[in-house]
Amino acid sequence: MRLPTSRHCAIEGDGKKMDQRPPIRNPFVHVLKFTPMEKAKIAVMTVTLFPIRLLIAAFMMLLAWPFAFVASVGRSETTVEPQCLWRRVVDVILKIIMRAMWFAGGFHWMTVKGQRALPAEAPILTLAPHSSYFDAIPVTMTMSSIVMKAESKDIPLWGTLIKYIRPVFVSRSDQNSRKKTVEEIKRRAHSGGEWPQIMIFPEGTCTNRSCLITFKPGAFIPAVPVQPVVIRYPNKLDSITWTWQGPGAFEILWLTLCQLHNEFVVEFLPIYTPSEEEKKNPALFAINVRQVMARALGVPITDYSFEDCQLAMADGQLRLPVDTCLLEFARLVRRLGVKPQNSEKVLQDYGNQARKLEGQKLGLDDFAHFLDVPVSDMLRDMFALFDEHEDNSMDVREYVIALSVVVRPAKTLETMKLAFKMFEADEDGAITERELAVILKTALGVALLNVSYLFFAIDVDDTGKITFDKFRAFVEENPDFAEEYLYTENAGLQSGPCHGQQEQPSPPSLNPQSTATSKTANGICPDFSPRDHDGTTDALSKKHN
Repeated sequence: MRLPTSRHCAIEGDGKKMDQRPPIRNPFVHVLKFTPMEKAKIAVMTVTLFPIRLLIAAFMMLLAWPFAFVASVGRSETTVEPQCLWRRVVDVILKIIMRAMWFAGGFHWMTVKGQRALPAEAPILTLAPHSSYFDAIPVTMTMSSIVMKAESKDIPLWGTLIKYIRPVFVSRSDQNSRKKTVEEIKRRAHSGGEWPQIMIFPEGTCTNRSCLITFKPGAFIPAVPVQPVVIRYPNKLDSITWTWQGPGAFEILWLTLCQLHNEFVVEFLPIYTPSEEEKKNPALFAINVRQVMARALGVPITDYSFEDCQLAMADGQLRLPVDTCLLEFARLVRRLGVKPQNSEKVLQDYGNQARKLEGQKLGLDDFAHFLDVPVSDMLRDMFALFDEHEDNSMDVREYVIALSVVVRPAKTLETMKLAFKMFEADEDGAITERELAVILKTALGVALLNVSYLFFAIDVDDTGKITFDKFRAFVEENPDFAEEYLYTENAGLQSGPCHGQQEQPSPPSLNPQSTATSKTANGICPDFSPRDHDGTTDALSKKHN
């Protein structure tokens, strides 16, 4: 697979096409590189300023706790009481304590641009890009409510501080909880300013701020005016970003506290009042607000989403490289509406059809017939992913493999079994080294892959072919086979080049260090959007039964 040099299907909020390049960087990956001077500075700060800052920050948290606890006693979760004088005093005290905590952490001055709207004017604040737990800074500056994981309230000390700002709690694993959350947000948003404003990170997960990913519609379902708020961290060394692949939570804290100064800029944009069409279509409302925020930030937009982040972090035997084409493929699958509901049955049907073709290449029209969808710009973009030689043809077996990875990313062996079934010879049920290379490079979403080391390790009898049974037995004996036989072997090989990039060696692409993950989900930005809310699904959605 390879990313094409252009795309046809980028759509603006008003439905107009635009020539939008795919983002060059994977938004879910953050790689830190240090100069010798930076390493020396961090070493010195680690034994001098870091422990002092950490102790002061911890002390400020402890100092804030009794105020938050007293102010939270007797509060109702369903009604809002008048803000009496002593609660206002507590609010001011907590803001001062929190500001002192951030000051101790190196955020000596914070730049605020624009004017924050009143709750009656814009009951919801949408913040982006969401890239770190340091995005809690504007929350402590305003004491606005937020949407958080329900488990957060049980964390000692932190849970009390969280409950003070009257958050809306949601469980990612409970669909009913999501719907209740949206209803609660609607109730508060339509209270006429009685409730505090709700700050929502509509991206639903942390990114590296290189682009704005798809906004979840949950913040826009109430159909009320929102105020977009953009966040920037202008530091030369980006020690702030906390993505799913990159430095872990404590490492980010350590590196940030080791900086002499950390810059923070928050900009309140003009209130966005939805049109009648946007009120009826939360997805359109979200798209248009994202456009406004992207222009203010000067960054591109992409249709990658929280689901794509989950794909990149799946616990399968094959970890996706940082520049995999499968994120783009997953985006197109979602936009085309060809992600099957009954995935096992549909994949088996696709596999049987692909096997009958025996490697026969398909053109665009034949591919559209295979998927039972009309030819469109989005389909052309998907076709281009598999048209590696740019001869207007593709092997549909590669599409089936990629789809299997997207719909069941943690089931590596199931995907490999399906792939073997499509490629194996009738007489012996085996595949060659070349066919294994096609299977694995498609499953990883890369353009080049050397599988010789792995193939020879499996083919101990030197027959030049391997069966799925041999492959499965080898994987069971070597669960880390990818790290041992693929990633290190392919360090330096290139994945599909992105638009605007020259094809050049990319050492991190299949290096296990570049795919090492930090699977600590943050609690500030849970995905609370209901999956089946009217108006939020793509108009092109096509469901398989």
